[in-house]
Amino acid sequence: MLAIKFRRQGKKHQASFRLIVTEKRSKLGGRFIDDLGWLDPKSKKFEVKKEKAERWLKVGARPTPSVHNFLVRAGISRAAKIPVHKRPKKTEEVAVPAETVKQETAPVAEAAAAAPTEAMPTGRQAPAENSGEASK
Repeated sequence: MLAIKFRRQGKKHQASFRLIVTEKRSKLGGRFIDDLGWLDPKSKKFEVKKEKAERWLKVGARPTPSVHNFLVRAGISRAAKIPVHKRPKKTEEVAVPAETVKQETAPVAEAAAAAPTEAMPTGRQAPAENSGEASK
């Protein structure tokens, strides 16, 4: 399956990106099939080869969410933007009435009271105490 991805280039803190077509599972530092353009996020400049990008999209190459949003902004794709960072929905805990909690714990407390509290013999005997004489 083909994918359109950003490939990072540049020095530390001076990133620039190439827009490439590659196999979805391949490494970004490896070989790629086609180069579609570049992006410089600091200066917010970019260049996209529109004909090539449209051809690869028609062939079936799928863009990553970040690339999809970039192509929408560049005017190549007419779809809506994809939210890249989804926030997890907070799950509200259902408040359990106190009566049901008391009813659930009551049988456990009764069972614990009915259980024998006598210690089980282990089969071992305690060592005999010395009479205080040290062996010489």
